[in-house]
Amino acid sequence: MTKTIAALAIASLALAGAQGQGNGTAQGQRAAVQGQRAARGGGGFRQPDPIDFDEHDGWVSLFDGRSLNGWSGDSNWKVEDGAITIEPTCEKPTGTVYLVWQGGEASDFELKLRMKGTGDINGGVQYRGWIGPHPQRGGARGARAGVPGAAPTAPPCPSGAPRGTPPDAASEDQWNMFGAQYDFDAGNRYTGQFYEQGTGRGIVAWKGQVVRTEEGKSPRLLATLGDAASINAIYKPNDWNELHIVAVGTQMTHLLNGRVISALVDEDASKFHGSGRIGLEVESTGKLFVKDIWLKKLR
Repeated sequence: MTKTIAALAIASLALAGAQGQGNGTAQGQRAAVQGQRAARGGGGFRQPDPIDFDEHDGWVSLFDGRSLNGWSGDSNWKVEDGAITIEPTCEKPTGTVYLVWQGGEASDFELKLRMKGTGDINGGVQYRGWIGPHPQRGGARGARAGVPGAAPTAPPCPSGAPRGTPPDAASEDQWNMFGAQYDFDAGNRYTGQFYEQGTGRGIVAWKGQVVRTEEGKSPRLLATLGDAASINAIYKPNDWNELHIVAVGTQMTHLLNGRVISALVDEDASKFHGSGRIGLEVESTGKLFVKDIWLKKLR
């Protein structure tokens, strides 16, 4: 229908131009020019050029592809075949752990990288974040063994081996991050959503949503970005996905494989953080792969 209307418009302009030229009027000449422009594609307008995800002019690389230079985290983080990897397992769980970029803070910026996951892995990209100790949860951590009412012993792993114990939370405090997260999981339940780590806000903008927050109000839905099936189809299972974050002022946009997957207009001054650290986060089991990490500061 749109093409038909456009074709009719072009034909009408061309016809008007031809009639005007025959009459020798200025109005006819203008119509002829408009008809020629329309025939070249939309009245002289043109579609924007696509951006190449691998265009790096004005960007800074945060990962050299060989080492964890410039990053800090525990020994679970490694580099394999040009990618940052981490592989929590039932026998050797990591709990929730972070790898923190040591290059300072970023306020308004674009950040892009490629990420892939296997198994039940859940992770994400932290940004505008900060580091602090794990919150204490009501006194002593965990139930004491042998005390009535203590938590039952966990069942063994699928391999038959006993379940491992994650690192002590206190040993991870030097990397423990709070703040905005571009969520990612291999099962594609949450990939692309805006999640806030450690603050109590949790999921603020689900994938497929544009959300606004205001102080003293619950988050409100501004728009949806498509039906669930089309949003889910953006993710590439068992493959590299292109993650792109654009953070300008109170507006944070998450893109996945060239499509907007969620956006947040965060006008809750009591919660909003306009600058902070960048990091990677992982939890659950499976394997996370990250490569091609580039940052472009906008101010």
